[in-house]
Amino acid sequence: MSNVSPSGTPMAASPLTRAVLEIDEYASGLGWDRPARLFALVDTAKLRAQEPGLASQLGLEAGEVAAYTPIEQEELPAGKPLDEFLGTIAWPDAVAGCALTVERLMLPPSAEASVPDGLDEAGLAKWVARHPDRQEVRMTVAVLRDGAREAAIRLREKDSPNEVLTGADLVPGLADALAATFEG
Repeated sequence: MSNVSPSGTPMAASPLTRAVLEIDEYASGLGWDRPARLFALVDTAKLRAQEPGLASQLGLEAGEVAAYTPIEQEELPAGKPLDEFLGTIAWPDAVAGCALTVERLMLPPSAEASVPDGLDEAGLAKWVARHPDRQEVRMTVAVLRDGAREAAIRLREKDSPNEVLTGADLVPGLADALAATFEG
């Protein structure tokens, strides 16, 4: 018996890890150079019980399904900084968690020592974009109301489901910003 589901997601993965990998796989199918995407995570069993019509529409009415169903939200407003946008979100009680997928340029830790002093955010972004060791990455970060977190990072140059790095603390700043959408 295989430890991998038909979708390629590890069977032993936690329900939140499975949701993150499902979103990563979805984003991968859309290709690169895409805007950030926001998802509500809903408890699949509750969704089936409370909204059978919607569950049917989403193909969740029969068989084994994931614990969390990601539901993509409207497109994020262009030109608005991500942290400002996230500060405007308030989720209804039916939403168990949320996830965001976003593309960024990253540098290896070895490049941090060579960052010029005194750069503003725009200057730093330009410097990173020109750096020879930069990596394009897609980060998918999810949080639940109970504080659980998970992230997946996919490098553009290693764009394969087998090369996706997962972990709870990979993108702590973004996880904190998503968790804040459940406060208040």
